[in-house]
Parts: sequence; structure tokens; C-alpha cells
Amino acid sequence: MQDNAQQEEKVITFDDLGLKKEILRSIKEAGFVVPSPIQASAIPIVLAGRDMVGQAHTGTGKTAAFGLPALNNMHNKGGVEVLVITPTRELATQVSDELFKYGRNLGIKTVTIYGGSSYTRQLDLIKRGASVVVATPGRLLDILKKGMIKDFIPSMVVLDEADEMLDMGFLDDINEIFSYLPTNRQTLLFSATMPQPIKTLASRILDNPEFVSITKGETTNTDIEQLYYVIEESERDDAIIRLMDSEETKKSVVFCRTKSEVDRLSNVLSNAGYLANGLHGDMEQRQRENVIRGFKNNSVQVLVATDVAARGIHVDNISHVFNYHIPFDPESYVHRIGRTGRAGTKGKAITLLTPIEFKELQRIKSKVGTSMNHAFVPSKNDLRKTTITALVSKIEDQHIYDEAHKVLDLLREDIDEEKMAYKLISMLLDNQEIKGPNNIGIPADRLEAILERAANRGGNRGRGGHRSRSGGGGSRDRNRSRSGGAGASTGGHRDRNRSSRPRHRD
Repeated sequence: MQDNAQQEEKVITFDDLGLKKEILRSIKEAGFVVPSPIQASAIPIVLAGRDMVGQAHTGTGKTAAFGLPALNNMHNKGGVEVLVITPTRELATQVSDELFKYGRNLGIKTVTIYGGSSYTRQLDLIKRGASVVVATPGRLLDILKKGMIKDFIPSMVVLDEADEMLDMGFLDDINEIFSYLPTNRQTLLFSATMPQPIKTLASRILDNPEFVSITKGETTNTDIEQLYYVIEESERDDAIIRLMDSEETKKSVVFCRTKSEVDRLSNVLSNAGYLANGLHGDMEQRQRENVIRGFKNNSVQVLVATDVAARGIHVDNISHVFNYHIPFDPESYVHRIGRTGRAGTKGKAITLLTPIEFKELQRIKSKVGTSMNHAFVPSKNDLRKTTITALVSKIEDQHIYDEAHKVLDLLREDIDEEKMAYKLISMLLDNQEIKGPNNIGIPADRLEAILERAANRGGNRGRGGHRSRSGGGGSRDRNRSRSGGAGASTGGHRDRNRSSRPRHRD
């Protein structure tokens, strides 16, 4: 009995999954130790040649979940064997990089195909022996419709981030793409959420698939602490600056609904002393690449972006995600906060909302099955206490320069040492000015009354969350008109067609 129990508790390793030694070597070189849950479940299914639907949030290792077994099963005798379709060029580039890394010991070449670069160069790279193509829908469909690739018969097709493609308006393109692909293929579909259109698509393009999914309660990463702050509409800028000042933000993403809001807020945060830059669909490709590169190498610490522009950007050391406005739908919320808490690190997701938007919060909580906690924006006095503690530590760690004794000798001529210390500390405090009003956000007593009135008007239908009351009034359309449009409509097809040249990995 004890032996059986020990056997049942054995941790699955990559060695247990039946992968080739070259793939195992690549796994070791990549620093992987044990497979993540999605990898442990998906890899045997894919190795067996079955179609599969995989549901898991971002940052769980989905690329390796399909990439490792796909590369393992390749014959590498010429022609494209694996096609991966992703919603954005950023994600396509990332997936291509990972697949190249996993397949380098097998001599596998990958090509990244997306809009805005030369068709001739892309086709030439494929003809030169690429066995893996990672593509965005728009450019891929153009190539297929024009018959520009001969004998394009991939044996495996992967649809990655399917719900993002739905959000970006690619569903018709995806359906048309599959009309050009061989019916005798293995098909994998990965999606963080499973709205009905994705379920319908899965039933059409997959053959008797296996399902690997996480539970509703795990739809958002448990490594992410989720907080919301109820404020007045006019307090959004002050609130986000105060929260950034009070949080230990290392690298953060701030989500906005519109491109104009991205431009304005990135300027506001820059003027407040943060290394902030904006990202949206109206930017030129070179600008976008510079911003993303700066964000990855820490010359940009705060990325202000629309939903569409931020799709496919996956950086492992993002400490905070801020929702400047609450997103319109639960799926967007899941994708936004999935930018933090990745690769086993802790993250924090912060959402700003007004009382009229409280109903949207309750809807997201109900559908996503996530735990969000209410908090109050720190006052100036609260933040000053934190600042003093940090200042003490900074002084204790401060290196003493040789010139310090000269300044000290000069000051001693006119000021006693105690007064001197007070003046120097006061000078340091002056340099740590806390901007904005003392109190930001709706105070507890007033918030209680607002939410109670809202609950009574709504028939007390909502459950869960702080105070357990469903607030609101204010439909989604009304919120959209007040904010100037949903983030999902900013960038759209313009984003997918603008790019730089494709990559050929060899």
C-alpha cells in the first residue's frame, strides 16, 4: 500500500512523457525542470496524434504544451509540417522564437509570417526549407487565396489564443483559412476563455478532440492579487499616480480604452516622473517596436496600452497591471491581468471604477469566478508614513562620500548637529513630494450608502465581493459613450497589417 501511494505521488517529469532525446536536451537548455499542468496533460495527447482543445490562462506554458510534441512528431524531410496561427505579430514572433529554441537540436527551421513585409521574401524563406510557419491571419489568408505557396499541406495546425482572434475580428478569416488546409490533419486549439463562437469553431475544425481545461475558479492566476478602488470619474489620474507611488511597481502595464487616452495618460505619467510610454494601433511599426524593446530592457517601466495593441506582449517580470477603466467583458479582464503573475512570480492587478461601473465588476466576478478585494486609495498621510520608513532604510544604506566631512565642518560653524540633522532630513522629504489631494476615492461611509441604494434599485440581484451588493445602473453602451469607445475597437485590423520583415530561423 505504501509503495502504491508513493507511486501515485510521483512527480511527472519531461523524461516520463516519451519525448526524443534532442527535445529533452532543448528542454534542459531552456531551464525547464518539471512540466506545468497544461504541459503534463497536453503533451501525451498531442504525441498520440489526437485533436485537442486546451483552455488555460496566459503564462502557463501553452507554447511548450503544443510545441514540444509537435516538433517531436515532425519528420523534417522537407515542406511545411506545422502551422501555428496567432492573433498578433508580437505573439507570432515570440512563438517562433520558442519553437526555434525547442527544435534547434533537430535542425528545425521556423519562419514568422505577418503583414507589412515583402511577399517575395516570405515565400523565399518558406521555399528554403522552413518546416514550421507561425503566421497571423491576415497575411496568411492573403497568401493562401493567391495560391502563392505550392503543396502547402501541414500535418498539424495550431490555433493559439483563439479568443483573442475572436475579439480582434479574425473569426471569418480563420474559417476561410481552414478551407485551404488539408482535412487530414491534426488540429489543436488553445484559448484562455471559451465563448460560444469559439466552441462553435472548435466543433467545426476539430475531429473528436480531447479537452484539457482548468476549473472556473482557476480561470485567473492564483499568483495574482486582485484589488479594486472605487473613485469619482474626475479622480482617475490622481488615483493611478497615488497608487503607483504607494505600490512597489517594478514594471507595469496600464490598460486604457482608447488611443487618445493612451497618448494623454502616458504624458501625464511621464510628467509625474515615471518612465512611461504609450502603445496603440495608430503608431508606426518602428515606433511600436522601439516601445516594446524599451519595455523589455527596462528603459520603459510603465507601458500604457489599448487591449488590442498589448495583445501578444508577454514579459515575465511585470509586477502590476492597472485597469484605468474596467474592461467591458470578462474575457478582456482575464487577458489583461494575465500579463502579470507569470512564470511562478507574484503579481498584482488593480482596477479603478466608479459606482456606476460596479455592476460591470460584479458581472466579471460572476463569470470569471475570481476573487477581487476592495481597497481604499492611500491618503497623503498614509503614503507619508510609508515614505518615512523607506527613507530611513535609504539613509541607513547610503554610501558616505569623502566630501561629506567638508560639508559637515562648514555646517558646524553655524548650526548645532541636531538642527543640522533635522534640516538635512527635511531636505530629503522635500524631494519626495506627494502630489494630488490628500484623499482620493469615495470614503467608506458614502460608498456604503451608494452601493446600498444601487442594490435596492437593482432588486438586490448581485452577490459576492466587497459589501456583497450589486451596484450600478449604467449600461455598457452608456459607459462606452462616456469613455469615447471600447479599447477593442482601437487598432483592430490596422495592427495586424503593419510590420517589419519576417524572421527565418536557421
